[in-house]
Amino acid sequence: MPTAPQTTDELLRALQENDRRPYGRTRTVTAEELVEVAEQFAEPVPLIQALLELQEAYTYGSEPRKSPVVFARLLTLFDEQPDVFDERLRHTLFWRFKWVANALLALPEIPLASLRQWQSEMRDRYEKADLGLQPYYGQAYQLAAHTGEDTALAFELWAGRPRTRLSDCEACEICERALYHLGAGDDERALRVWEPVLAGKDSCQEEPARSVSHALLPLLRSGAVERAVELHLAGYRACRRNPSMAGEVGRHLEFCALTGNEARGLELLAENRGLFEEVDSPRDTLDFLTGVEVLLRRVERLGHGELPAVGHPGRTWTVAGLRAEVAVRADELAARFDARNGTSAHGDRRRARIEAAPLLDTLELTLRPRSLDDLATALPAAAPATRTTARAPESLSELILRARALDDQGHPEAPALWARLRGLTSADDYVHPDDPAVGPLVLLRADLLDEEANRAGDKDEFATAESRYEEAAGLYDAAGAPGQAALARACALLAAAEGVSEGVDDGAGAKAAALTAAHASMVALHEETPGLTPVHEARLLRLRATALGLRLQTSGSEEHAAPVFPEVDLLVDFATRHGIAGQVSGGLLLRAGTHALAGDLPTAVTTVDELVGRLREDGPAWHLPRALGLRGRLQIGLRDAEAAHASLSEAVRLAADWPARAVDTSRLHGDLAEVCMRLGRPEAALRHLTRSAELDLRHGSRTEAYCTYSNAAQLSLDLGRVEDCIALLDSLMAEPDVVAGELDDRLLAQLRLIRARALHAGEDLKAATAELVALAAQSAGWDDDPGSHAMIAAEAAVLLGESGEFGPAREALGQALAAHARAPRHEQLSNCLRELARLRAQQSGAEGLADALAFLADAGRIADEAREAEYEARGRSLDSALAYEYGRVNAYAGEYEAALAALEKAITLLGEPGPKDERAGEWAECVRFAGAVEGVYLERVSPALARLDAATALLTADGHTAEAEPLNALASRLRDEA
Repeated sequence: MPTAPQTTDELLRALQENDRRPYGRTRTVTAEELVEVAEQFAEPVPLIQALLELQEAYTYGSEPRKSPVVFARLLTLFDEQPDVFDERLRHTLFWRFKWVANALLALPEIPLASLRQWQSEMRDRYEKADLGLQPYYGQAYQLAAHTGEDTALAFELWAGRPRTRLSDCEACEICERALYHLGAGDDERALRVWEPVLAGKDSCQEEPARSVSHALLPLLRSGAVERAVELHLAGYRACRRNPSMAGEVGRHLEFCALTGNEARGLELLAENRGLFEEVDSPRDTLDFLTGVEVLLRRVERLGHGELPAVGHPGRTWTVAGLRAEVAVRADELAARFDARNGTSAHGDRRRARIEAAPLLDTLELTLRPRSLDDLATALPAAAPATRTTARAPESLSELILRARALDDQGHPEAPALWARLRGLTSADDYVHPDDPAVGPLVLLRADLLDEEANRAGDKDEFATAESRYEEAAGLYDAAGAPGQAALARACALLAAAEGVSEGVDDGAGAKAAALTAAHASMVALHEETPGLTPVHEARLLRLRATALGLRLQTSGSEEHAAPVFPEVDLLVDFATRHGIAGQVSGGLLLRAGTHALAGDLPTAVTTVDELVGRLREDGPAWHLPRALGLRGRLQIGLRDAEAAHASLSEAVRLAADWPARAVDTSRLHGDLAEVCMRLGRPEAALRHLTRSAELDLRHGSRTEAYCTYSNAAQLSLDLGRVEDCIALLDSLMAEPDVVAGELDDRLLAQLRLIRARALHAGEDLKAATAELVALAAQSAGWDDDPGSHAMIAAEAAVLLGESGEFGPAREALGQALAAHARAPRHEQLSNCLRELARLRAQQSGAEGLADALAFLADAGRIADEAREAEYEARGRSLDSALAYEYGRVNAYAGEYEAALAALEKAITLLGEPGPKDERAGEWAECVRFAGAVEGVYLERVSPALARLDAATALLTADGHTAEAEPLNALASRLRDEA
């Protein structure tokens, strides 16, 4: 606390400010300091309020040991000075008897006799104050449920009594009743009782998050799988990282473990690492640790006990090690509770949870499903089985020879063999085989460098690729392999040319020139290298054709198209004569691509059709997914979405037989997503986007992955799958490179912006506002992109206004306007100002009219600027939208004549809509609103009906029947009330 309050008014303001903070150590420490301040004043009421705030901080900060101590001080103050407790303070005091009862229940060191003594104290106090005893019996039932004794009788004594003003809220009581039936094994009845809470009709500070966590498994058992998934996503978000809801977090971990989502469970456990040290409640700790153990036990049984896990601070944990530690701690806590209670209830419940069998083998919880194998990144991944998998090499010599043979074919299995060899040769005890067929160690070192360069080139790391190829060429020379040395040097030439455009002015021109020079050097290298084998010569011809193809792709110049075809013809003819099927296929793909780049899509499709036929007959089979993928992209260009969908769907199906990187499965999914969108199948598109992104992420193309995930998140939000969107983005935010700040800041900002919008759509205004305000502060430093800052700051201003914080909203608006002056964003700023005006008038009525009109005046200046700049809004006309908002703002403030005049102006600006006019809906709304103001508030029914009837007739005649319905409804209402 920077400066201690000096007056009671300052103290009350500080208490209010602290009340807005999230529960946790910061709020608790501040509350403790404010109690010390309050003790300095002679007035008792500020001290009472400070103590109440402190008790709340302890209760919801999961520090049950301290809550009763604070309450004892409050009770003493009440006994000594009852008159200073007004009705509100008195009600709060008696309400919090229940908080103390719950706090004592959570502490196994408190004897059972003391718990019952406190309940007797509560009963006596309630009777003396002439308060109903239903809350007391509620506490008696909770004690019985806790100990596992006499629950049926305690339940009837509580549930059969009428509620009072001091009863727990409806949502909490519903949860207790549902848990009673759940404990009796009646899932169906429990879910019926829970329905109002699960549906969001009843809620409170803890609900529905508490009920959701308990209802997840009953929902699965009853077959309501989709409902369980939906509630898991929303419920987890409501309790994550919250010490007072550690038990609920534990149940979400348990849900993941029992539905085949162990990887997500470990991810959520990592997100809640703070709960291992922040939770001071033994009961909450027991619930949390039991859920953790269910998860870790399942992971260990699936053979992944050595995976890293996040656990108690102070050491590094594996799944197996943490599971053992958690089991010891949880067993000890359960034993302490059972010893205190004289029953075995806690041990029995705990055993039932940890011994439960999975309910489902697999269940897709998020848009980013991952397996434990995906997390085991330190282990070498096994290559997928393929149709042509050969037997595994049995000796080191055989392994080396097999890797070279597959590499010559371009076979997808070759990288896995090179990876094995890389591991073997890096060992200190590696002994190279003395085998003439294998050759010297330097030759193998060259092969490994060449393969490493290939992988760097696949990741667009061209400088690294060039360096590795050059190094490999030198080793090939030393090994007496001139053909392979020439190939490595040709690859280095191509890599160097591909990397030219980075950081160079006129990058496309420079790159095209570099590719021209690279091609010339390759031709010379080809001519100067004697004794090339057919395989090596075909690869050189392929590199020559590729260089010219890339030049055409880079420049887009017609003059660069013609030279490609002779080079491709050379390659195809040579490869055909020598029976090198892979190079024939590669040449035909280049030919088709060249036709496409030259604008001749039909010929390109014909060429690919020929290639697909050849591949189906003669192979190589692993080229077929790429060929089908190219055909699908060409069909997209020809606007034949159905044909493209068929081609790409087959490509994705066949790609499953091969390593994803070898056949570019990620791109296939991305292209299929585009086609699905064109066909109006957004849900299918979403699946393909997420699969594409995850493949890129696994293979190290992280920027591409995050860009695709950004598109997937936006699409999920557009589809109304708000919780899916938030869960996806939260998962991405936990990725190591994001946490470490290594991701491009603009890309991260895009992800955070979508998340803020999703939080707002999910009605989490507080979290959405915090995210946007933080993002606006970050984007303020984007001197190279003031337009984006204007947009973000404007959105932050609107959410602050929605929260009623118009002071900070004006500050954010000021930033947006300043950035707009540098990079105009007319539509976004106009929308922001109009929305702030609406919010101010809606929240404050006539008192807020002046502020609202000031916002609209600024919006008017923005509209004037847009008109002068000849800017056309993508959505509504800025002028008609502004006139409509003047009408709405004045109506909120009770200025109905001004409102009607503004709405009539909006109607005039829009003009009467025609048969296919997209503005018909906006025009109809302006007429409806004007009719409501005129007929309802100004009580001029006849002209209002004339207005509405005329507009209805016009709209109906032009086919806008849906737009006419609200006008008809209002007219009917006015006639009924006349």
